[in-house]
Amino acid sequence: MGESNAHYYATRDPLGSGGDFVTAPEISQMFGEFVGLWLVDVWSRASPPVEPIYVELGPGRGTLARDILRTVKRFGLEPQVHLVEGSPALRDIQSSTVPGAQFHDSLDTVPRDAPWLLVANEFLDALPIHQLVKTVSGWRERMVALDGEEFAFIAGPQPLDAVVPDVFGRDPPGTVIETSPAAAAILRDVAQHLADKGGAGLWIDYGHLKPRTGSTMQAVRAHQKVDALAMPGEADLTAHVDFASLVLIARGEGTKVQTTTQGEWLVRLGLNIRAEKLKASAPDKAEEVEAARHRLTDPEEMGELFKVMALTGTGWPEGAGFTDEGQPADA
Repeated sequence: MGESNAHYYATRDPLGSGGDFVTAPEISQMFGEFVGLWLVDVWSRASPPVEPIYVELGPGRGTLARDILRTVKRFGLEPQVHLVEGSPALRDIQSSTVPGAQFHDSLDTVPRDAPWLLVANEFLDALPIHQLVKTVSGWRERMVALDGEEFAFIAGPQPLDAVVPDVFGRDPPGTVIETSPAAAAILRDVAQHLADKGGAGLWIDYGHLKPRTGSTMQAVRAHQKVDALAMPGEADLTAHVDFASLVLIARGEGTKVQTTTQGEWLVRLGLNIRAEKLKASAPDKAEEVEAARHRLTDPEEMGELFKVMALTGTGWPEGAGFTDEGQPADA
């Protein structure tokens, strides 16, 4: 999965109607505006002595960064911009969309002497995962092998029962559980920085807030799901984000954590009100605005499947848009 996605993203612009998938920032600028308002609200209430820097992981075409930076500028915040992007093809586009941005291959080279305002939208889902499968002989790593001239999933030879949490111990053969060491490492790194230097981070992605079993790995090409092993490097490989595990990691590093669904978060922040005002001011765009609002917030679209996880560091207040408990009522 890691090698396939590295080739895939390095060789194309996968976004938009002519690509393989569409993300929330490309659906409507309202999404980026509300992310920007959330960041500037937390920043203004924190009143840090040091100016924060803006960090985005996997910034796509730079659309989200552009909308966020335009929004926060209205409130007097003009941070340095640091984009973590490994794709040469996407960096070229981002350079035009976000002039003056500084690029990094990883978080390792992002400045550590200031608070971060970090955003990661549909970033974690593309990181490689490991899967374990329950066999009649116990838990094994799910691996990829050649079956003739085609790839196929197989169970590896090494017993791994010792590393499987007890909660899965009674699951029947065929059960699959997933983990993403890459996502865990990045989340821990960010949480440590926020706990040390302050700041806030938003992680928005499709995934689950409670532990679950089953394979969630999928491949998308030309806006259609395809066989995950059929065309490595030519389709977008993703997996649902295990927010339940990431919450525990972030809290273990000393950051405050809040979670909810994308639909609940955007509605609580006022997206419905914003959409109505836009429709009233531009009736010729009303249908387009309503379609975007529906896609971003409706439970049958992105509203329920996509989750929002907010991290805030030492001395920084919790962010808006979440319930008092940091969980939606039906989480």
